[in-house]
Amino acid sequence: MKWLVFLVEEQSMKAALDEVVPRLLEQENVIDEFYHQVLPHKGKTHLRDSIKNTLQNWGIPDSHFIILHDKDSADCLLLKQKIATLCVEAGHPKTLIRIPCHELESWFLGDLAAIDKAFGTHLQKLQNKRKFCDPDKLANAKEELKKYVHHYQQISGARAIAKQMSLTDNRSHSFKVFISGILKLLKETQL
Repeated sequence: MKWLVFLVEEQSMKAALDEVVPRLLEQENVIDEFYHQVLPHKGKTHLRDSIKNTLQNWGIPDSHFIILHDKDSADCLLLKQKIATLCVEAGHPKTLIRIPCHELESWFLGDLAAIDKAFGTHLQKLQNKRKFCDPDKLANAKEELKKYVHHYQQISGARAIAKQMSLTDNRSHSFKVFISGILKLLKETQL
């Protein structure tokens, strides 16, 4: 068995990936070939501080690492380069690095139908409005989501929405790049 090991900032990303990744593996008919594990951290600093140690000391062969780090207000290219440098220093230059722009909730706002299914709202009709056409441009996606789902809680909300999300129909460019990166990784590891 091969391993997909995700290093993420927080529990809400773990909750989302624990819903999305198995569905993606099943869609690609590789669910019996891959295990996945999501290692949540206590924020960005904790994540960055743990990268080298985790990658260097991971003892399971045939493991492939994926790091997800929110962009927030950082320069995306500079942030990705800093993380890539840590991966190279740890001896894992092929680590897949993805930067959700600006934060996880941008992915959710890219699929308003999923929010409707998870919370019984009626937001899908807003998907063509300017701010939801490209939710990665929203610097405050979490606050935007809370305007429509007042009782939104990060971990349980991430799990509920991710369970309903389409893997192919999302307005978030960073979500599409994440999915395509995983698909490419799956194909490369099967060769």
